[in-house]
Amino acid sequence: MLVVQKYGGTSVGSLERITNVAGKVIKYKDEGNDLVVVVSAMSGETDRLLKLASGVAKFPDEREVDVLISTGEQVTSAVLAMALKERGYDAVSMLGSQIRIKTDSAFGSARIEEIEKDKILEALKAGQVVVVPGFQGIDYGGNITTLGRGGSDTTAVAVAAALHADLCEIYTDVDGVYTTDPNITDKARKLDRISYEEMLEMASLGAKVLQIRSVELARKYNVPLLVKSSFVDGEGTLVCEEAPMMEQVVISGVTYSKNEAKITVSEVPDKPGTATHLFTPLADAHIVVDMIVQNVSHKGLTDMTFTTAKADAKKAFKIMEQVAAEVGAKQVIIDEDIAKVSIVGSGMRSHSGIATKMFTILSNEGINIEMISTSEIKISCVIKEKYGELAVRALHTGFGLDAEDVSEER
Repeated sequence: MLVVQKYGGTSVGSLERITNVAGKVIKYKDEGNDLVVVVSAMSGETDRLLKLASGVAKFPDEREVDVLISTGEQVTSAVLAMALKERGYDAVSMLGSQIRIKTDSAFGSARIEEIEKDKILEALKAGQVVVVPGFQGIDYGGNITTLGRGGSDTTAVAVAAALHADLCEIYTDVDGVYTTDPNITDKARKLDRISYEEMLEMASLGAKVLQIRSVELARKYNVPLLVKSSFVDGEGTLVCEEAPMMEQVVISGVTYSKNEAKITVSEVPDKPGTATHLFTPLADAHIVVDMIVQNVSHKGLTDMTFTTAKADAKKAFKIMEQVAAEVGAKQVIIDEDIAKVSIVGSGMRSHSGIATKMFTILSNEGINIEMISTSEIKISCVIKEKYGELAVRALHTGFGLDAEDVSEER
């Protein structure tokens, strides 16, 4: 079996942990598997390198930053290859530029366009364990590029897709995907499996187990992902195509994000082209808008409300103040005291009354809903931030997700 394994920064955070990873790799190799191992930089290393850059330049050149921070993964891959060789197992580290993981030229957030797999296949045929530094590639001009935070997950899935691997294992500091954040409720339960689509929704809504681009790639190329812990043994959670049995599960998880802000442009002239005028400057500034609500028009005026990441909120507010003046809106109001709580489940497609039940649960806890957004398998509500964790626990219990529950909802 051909297996691609990825180990995150905490999994390789010290020499002791890298030795532990070598032991896991050897176990798989002894079972007769071919292995490609993708590694992140040791925890904290990327931040250290970024501080070096900011110490010499106020606005460091993006190309040179990529050259600098890609060395973190390079160090880990070389050390792991050494550890394997020391224990008598043939291994070779290969940089993104050596394999030729080709990307576009968007330094800091490059996207993989092609992987030349011949060198990896040659090494595997020779019985070697191939160790690949994640997070990095090379553009068509020969420049080193990086894929953005969490990019090692993307590297692992892309390599697995290119090699038609039987399985891609993502090792991290958690032992799988949970029904909600275990830090919010001790009744959170680990899922045995979850569909690509559900995982995409959960990742986009705040679940941090997998980087969203890696899940998108896995779904596109049908790469089965197994999320496991580097520190404890267990079966993990399989992320795969939706199976008929999954449709019987109405809700798979509850997610929570407090990194949101709400902006309202009040008394906007309600006429064609106004929405374009409002949102084009935000797109030009690369600000991602999430939920949008337009109120019913009164006397030719309406209110337009949207959410965006809290990190972009002040920038978005300044842009909206300028645009509001241009379109003749009354004022712009910003609210950073909000949270977004969501329920996710492929079973929503075939079950009615899910939204009503969610709203009732929140109402019973005295929680007011400020905005609502839905898709086929997701319902999200914006509420006051102080009620966020209470909402998660109430929904988790109300939809029968608590660990001890054996509910008809399941």
